[in-house]
Amino acid sequence: MKNLVLVESPAKAKTINRFLGSSYRVMATMGHIRDLPKSKLGVDIENDFKPYFTIIREKQRVVKQIKKAAQESQAVFLAADPDREGEAICWHLAELLKKTNPNIHRVLFHEITKKAVTQAFQEVKALDEDKIKAQLTRRILDRLVGYLISPLLWDKIGQRLSAGRVQSIALRLICEREKEIQNFVPEEYWSITAVLRASQPPSFSANLVKIEGKKAKIPNEAEAKKIVNELQKLPFILKKIKVKAKKKTPPPPYITSTLQQDCFRLFRFPVKKTMAIAQRLYEGLEVGERGRVGLITYMRTDSVRVSPLALAGAKKFIQQNFPPEYLPPKARIYRNKRKAQDAHEAIRPTYFDLPPEKVRPYLKPEEFKVYQLIWKRFIASQMSAAQIEETEFEIEAGRYQFQAKGEVVRFDGYLILYRKEKEPSPVEKTSESREENLPENLPPVEEGERLQLLDLKSKQNFTQPPPRYTEGTLVRELEARGIGRPSTYAPIIATLQDRVYVVKEKGKFIPTDLGMYVTDFLIQNFPDLMDFQFTARLEEELDRISEGQREWRDYLRSYYQLLAEDLARASQLESVKAKGIPLEEKCPVCGRPLVIKEGRFGRFKACSGFPECTYRESLIKKEVKQLEEKCPDCGAPLVVRKGKYGRFIACSNYPRCHYVKKETQDTGLPCPLGCGGTLIKRQSRRGKVFYGCSNFPRCDFATWDEPIQQTCPKCSSKVLLKKKTKGKIILKCANPKCSYEEELPQNEEAEGDPGD
Repeated sequence: MKNLVLVESPAKAKTINRFLGSSYRVMATMGHIRDLPKSKLGVDIENDFKPYFTIIREKQRVVKQIKKAAQESQAVFLAADPDREGEAICWHLAELLKKTNPNIHRVLFHEITKKAVTQAFQEVKALDEDKIKAQLTRRILDRLVGYLISPLLWDKIGQRLSAGRVQSIALRLICEREKEIQNFVPEEYWSITAVLRASQPPSFSANLVKIEGKKAKIPNEAEAKKIVNELQKLPFILKKIKVKAKKKTPPPPYITSTLQQDCFRLFRFPVKKTMAIAQRLYEGLEVGERGRVGLITYMRTDSVRVSPLALAGAKKFIQQNFPPEYLPPKARIYRNKRKAQDAHEAIRPTYFDLPPEKVRPYLKPEEFKVYQLIWKRFIASQMSAAQIEETEFEIEAGRYQFQAKGEVVRFDGYLILYRKEKEPSPVEKTSESREENLPENLPPVEEGERLQLLDLKSKQNFTQPPPRYTEGTLVRELEARGIGRPSTYAPIIATLQDRVYVVKEKGKFIPTDLGMYVTDFLIQNFPDLMDFQFTARLEEELDRISEGQREWRDYLRSYYQLLAEDLARASQLESVKAKGIPLEEKCPVCGRPLVIKEGRFGRFKACSGFPECTYRESLIKKEVKQLEEKCPDCGAPLVVRKGKYGRFIACSNYPRCHYVKKETQDTGLPCPLGCGGTLIKRQSRRGKVFYGCSNFPRCDFATWDEPIQQTCPKCSSKVLLKKKTKGKIILKCANPKCSYEEELPQNEEAEGDPGD
């Protein structure tokens, strides 16, 4: 009899199957197989918070196949990811299979390499009860918040709203930043820069920093002009030269949050995309003759710890590829933050003989970018520090003191990894850095030297409000406050946008009126649950539960007591649902206050004086882009609009002209019915995209599903259809006579409630 191995995804299954041989059968669960029911709370509060789990409807066929395979197997090995979520998946599987096959074992590996997998199967473990309790606690807490507060929002404010333990805190951060921006009063100030030349080139710039020994403050243009006129008559003397040697040490290897931040900052990858790419790199990709290999270690970690084996691998690579001075005398050991779980290593490459350029032909562009980032960061972390010489000039002109700074890299150290290809180092620059403020090269000079004034520049400036959050800076802020876990940030950000609590403009989050109102409502009525420190302490309590230091049901009781008190108080409030959410804006027709209401086609602004005043404005953002093409009916320019069924091209003269362009696009894929035609991308009368044969009406083949060029393994048809349904991706044969069908993983975060 074979042994059954259960993992989360087919990609991971294929990679592991290569290492285990014919005596093992590896199957994928496609993520979680059980969860609390969606239709009800699923937690018996009176019975000590007993959870009631059900098999996820879409996973019933998978569960049936797994049970049958377990019955036919000698033993079952649970090999889900090595974290709380993975431990929970294993527990659910064990609960389902213990009657079918009680010979169940847990295997743990942090990288998918032959050595790691083989060793894991030699050191089988029991399930970690404390980790399971911590995960159950988190799941129940999220369900209590999501399923008890959300209905209150529906009753008091409007439908399709939700609250969440971390989601609402993230929204509060965005809303409070927006209030800071709205309340910010810019102040004018002027800066003065002198362009100077010494006895030897190059010329350089110096900034006015002090006037009579005090920090320079120039409030207006008149004062700036007065100072400039005075400076033009004064000699500029180099009073002091300060030279300071600095070391720039490499940063630690990536953890989940720092990888998310850098991928957003450097490539503008959303957090969800970064995690999906990292998941593929971890689970394994085809790399030429090597076959399917996992290229990085587990990508959900908050630890910068690195194994001795990996340190030795990095040392060997540096020795073989760089001069001796680029390797420090001993390996660098980085310290974790106090709150780090330290369950896994940092994110690093698994094979040191597979540098980025070697695997580039086998990776998609975005996969290569992330792999190269991880590779360079890890190798850099074990290289010598850069040696920087910083020079500062103190220059006097009468009662005015100027300052010029420059720096020279005396030894590039780890920075050589980034300067080889003339690319910006993710370590050196941040998204906030500005080129004009970077240090410049200064000329050789002597103290007491008189400098020649080439130019004086005065510039008007205004103090700036704090910037709005991007995905990267929001993740950084949540992590700094100890709120949530990096693996949960992607679904939280997606939920905030799905609920229209925030919109993203130019990559920055702006809260909507709805988001601001819901946040104020929650802060007023659930002060404990919306408190930053309270939420951060909750994560610490979950860590204590996972370490066996805290009784999980005790914590649930104390948390629920606060929640129940707040719910009882908030339920007595008057509902604004019928009247609408009040806004500060005035109606442009009658001047009365506007309110947000919800209708058949979504939320809209309306006059509070309805029905006397019928003014209304949709809150659904309609993207309009003007084209050079003209409308064939009236000659007005055509525009790209976004409607209920997606983007479409229509006349800009609407509603006077109702012209809508019917878009078609030849995919070049052959018709599955073999009529000789090709599949054409078309739009229905209501704007929905479908694919039909170019030989219509002679051939009536049509499908709503997207065709892709891939050979069917069953009937050799050249076209498969991709269909997304109920959280799954299905590939099926386009030939109506063929029954081939396959379910693909989406590589997304674990399933949960809207309020998680």
